[in-house]
Parts: sequence; structure tokens; C-alpha cells
Amino acid sequence: MTTLEKQQLVQNRMADKIALIDALAAKAKILPVITIAREEDILPLADALAAGGLTALEVTLRSSLGLKAIKLLRQERPELLVGAGTVLDRHMLKATEDAGSQFTVTPGVTQDMLEAGVESPLPLLPGISSPSELMMGYALGYRRFKLFPAEVSGGVAAIKAFGGPFGDVRFCPTGGVGPNNLVNYMSQPNVMCVGGSWMLDSSWIKNRDWARIQECTAEALALLN
Repeated sequence: MTTLEKQQLVQNRMADKIALIDALAAKAKILPVITIAREEDILPLADALAAGGLTALEVTLRSSLGLKAIKLLRQERPELLVGAGTVLDRHMLKATEDAGSQFTVTPGVTQDMLEAGVESPLPLLPGISSPSELMMGYALGYRRFKLFPAEVSGGVAAIKAFGGPFGDVRFCPTGGVGPNNLVNYMSQPNVMCVGGSWMLDSSWIKNRDWARIQECTAEALALLN
């Protein structure tokens, strides 16, 4: 295979992954960022979110139960779209692939992480907070990014500014996004979805108040209708 053919193969692969992320964003609108503290919470928490209307879930690897939760949800709730968040290096990326993750999300970027994402069969949503980081990914074919932490990194004003030089890029702002600014973010033409955890109040989870989580989830989605 020639160098040109290899480059074309990579371009085609990245285009396919962009299409998968766009399909995820169309399904998600709000991507709940979930950290599992107790194994017994995995299924009822996912069920509460799904009942409220959120059927695409980002399960973070911030706890030791992250990979187990992904594997369990893929087995027991195949109708959900389950991805891995807080993926920090290629070893974690490989572990998420083995667990059955359908997409991956990172909080930031390194050159090695971006290259691993190109090689991975899974679509990767890299976290960025600056134009320079975005350009690292852009050079490898990435066109969909997570802006993180969104509010600290300039919020809606930053999203608008990115739209000038990067007209074909779309974002999933995460970090500081909630009911008070959700609509403002989603009204930006280069925002495809948002990530957040406000519907996952730790006291609700601790008390297994699944009904409250379902209610808060439905209320958030209602703001976008």
C-alpha cells in the first residue's frame, strides 16, 4: 500500500468515526457523565436516566467500577449507547475496547492519545481547552471535540470564538454546564451536545432516589424542546 493510499484509508476511517459521533450527539443532546461508587447502583441508575430520556451514557473511569459498569451495561442494557470517559492513555483506551465501550472521551489530549484514537476502532471525543490543542487533533483528522472544562475555558464566548477559524468543528462542552446555561450552549451552531452531571446529585444516588434522577433528567431535556 502506498503512502497516499494509507493516508486515504486513515481519512476514510476518521470520517466514519465523525459520522458515529454525530449520530451519538443526535441521540444524546445531553451526555450524562457518570461515576459509579457502588456496583449495585449501575443498572438502576442507568434505568433512571433512560426513563428520563437519556439513553447515551458516558461512564467515567474515575472509579474502579468504571470498566465493570460498561461491561455490565453492554450485556444487560444493549439498547443503551455506552461509552467510557476519563480515558487518559492508550492502555486505558484498550481496556475500554475490551469492556465493550462504544465510544471514548478524554479530558485532555496528548499526541500519543490522539494517535491511539486514530488507530482505535472506537470513535474518540478528545477534550481540549485551547486552539493549539484543537489543532493537534485537527491535523490527525478529528473534527469533533469536548470543550473541557467548558465554563473555566471561556464558556459560550469561547465556543463562539472557535467557530471563526474552525468552521467545520463541533463541540460537546462539559464542565460547569447545567440547567441555567444549557439552552445558551445548545443554541450555538457549533455545539452538538453537552456533557454534565447535575442530574446525578450524589445525595440522590446515595439514597437511591432514582425517581428524582429520572425527574431531573426529564426536566433538563424539556428545556431543549
